[in-house]
Amino acid sequence: MSENSSTYKIPRVLIGAPKSGSGKTLITCALLLALKKRNIDVMSFKCGPDYIDPMFHRSIQGIPSENLDTFFLEEKGIKDVFVGCMADHKMAVMEGVMGLFDGLGGVRKEGSSYHLAQVTGTPIILVVDVHGMGRSMIPLIKGFIDYDKDNLISGIILNRISSQYYETVRGEIDKEIKVPLLGYFPTDKNLSFESRHLGLRMPEEVKDINDRLNAAAMKLEETVDIDKLLEIASQAEDRTKIESQSETIAGINSQANKISNEENNEVLTLAVARDEAFCFYYEANIREFKKRGIRIKYFSPLKDKEIPKDADGMLLGGGYPELYAKELSKNSTMIQSIKLCIEKGMPSLAECGGFMYLHNSIICEDGQEYKMAGVIDGKVSFKGKLVRFGYIELEEKTPNFLGENTKIKAHEFHYFDSNKNGESCIVEKPVTEKKWDCIQEGDNYFWGFPHLYYPSAPEFVEHYIDKMREYKEK
Repeated sequence: MSENSSTYKIPRVLIGAPKSGSGKTLITCALLLALKKRNIDVMSFKCGPDYIDPMFHRSIQGIPSENLDTFFLEEKGIKDVFVGCMADHKMAVMEGVMGLFDGLGGVRKEGSSYHLAQVTGTPIILVVDVHGMGRSMIPLIKGFIDYDKDNLISGIILNRISSQYYETVRGEIDKEIKVPLLGYFPTDKNLSFESRHLGLRMPEEVKDINDRLNAAAMKLEETVDIDKLLEIASQAEDRTKIESQSETIAGINSQANKISNEENNEVLTLAVARDEAFCFYYEANIREFKKRGIRIKYFSPLKDKEIPKDADGMLLGGGYPELYAKELSKNSTMIQSIKLCIEKGMPSLAECGGFMYLHNSIICEDGQEYKMAGVIDGKVSFKGKLVRFGYIELEEKTPNFLGENTKIKAHEFHYFDSNKNGESCIVEKPVTEKKWDCIQEGDNYFWGFPHLYYPSAPEFVEHYIDKMREYKEK
C-alpha cells in the first residue's frame, strides 16, 4: 500500500439493536458461522470495550475479531485499524453495543454503535426483540429509522418471534416501513447464552457451544435472507469510501520488526499471562508491542511453573481470577516466580484481574479467602455490586509512563474492590467529569483496575519498552 490516500471497498454490516439483551451476540455468531460455511473470508469486530463477545466470535472456527471503539480512537485511528485488519479478509461483520444510539454516559454519540457505523460507512442490520409485542413493533422500528439521519439502517431482523406470527405481521411491516425486512429468528432457549453480572459467560462455560452455534447458523439460513444481507453489505462500497493515509497494519508490523531487530540488534520479550483466568486483552494492545519488535510469549499462571526465563517484562491482563482462585493459590512455584521477578525489578503491567492476583489474597463471592501472589500488601473482595463501570481517562500525577499532561483512555468493569487501589493517577469520567485517584505505580510497574487502551497513548508502550530495555541491560 502506498503512502498516498487509497480507497478500500469492503463489504460490511453492523448488527445493532434498540437495547441490550436483544440477541445481537447470538445473531452475530450465527451469521459469522453461516458466512464461514459459505466459504466467505469474514472478520468480525466488536463495537466498544467488551472482551467476551470477541471471544465468542473467535470461537467460531477461529474467525479473527477486533474491538473498534470511537471513544478509544478518533476517526482516522478507527479507519486505520479497520482497513489494516481487513487487508487479508473479504467481508466484515461488526457487533454493536447496547442500544444503537447509546454512547458515552448514555447521551453522547462517541462509543455508540451508530457512531462506529457513521465513521466506517457501514450499513446497519437492526435486530429487534419483539417478544411480547404486537403491532407496537412497527412504531418502535419506525422511530429508529426516523432517527437515523444518515440512512444507515438497511435491514431489519425480528428476534424472538414464532414463524406463524412472523407471517402474520410481515405484510403490515412491509407496508409501513421502507427498510427491507430480512427475516426473523425464533425463540429457542437452547440457543441462548447465559450471563454473568452484566456480561455473557465465557465461551468455554457455555455447554455444547459448538452444537448451539451450528444450530443457530442453520436456523438463520432458514429464516433470514442471507443473500439480501450480502447484497446490503456489498452496497457499502458505494455508500462511503474509507480512506486511509497509513500503511496496513501488517506492513507496519513488518517494518517495525525489521527496525527493532536489525538496527537495535536486540530482541525484547514480553511475558503475557493468558489462560482461563487471564484472558481479557485488546488485540490492538498486543499489536502495539509487536509492531515495535517485541516478542510475545504467553504463559499460564494456572498451569505453568514459572514465567518464561527470557522475559524482559510482564503483562498480567484481566479476566476472572476469582473463578480459579483455588487453583491459582495452589500454584506456589508460579507465585514465587512472579514475585521474584518483580522484586528483581522486572517491568510489570497488571490490569483488573492481574491486579487482583498481585494482592495478598482474594475474598470470593462465597466468602472463601485464597492466598495470591503477595506482591501488594492488601486484599480484594467481592462487593455484591458493580464498583466501577464505564469509560475513563487516566493522567499520572508524576509523569513516568506518560508524558506531561498526557492522558490514556481506559475502561472499568468490576465487582471486586481493593483496600490498596493506589493514588498515582487521577481518573476522570468523560461526561460527568467525576474524578478519583487510583493505580499503584513505581518506576517500572503500573498496576490497577482500569483496562487500558494503549493505542490511545502509544508513548505508554514506548516508555514501557524503554524500561524493559534497561532491565535487560542491567
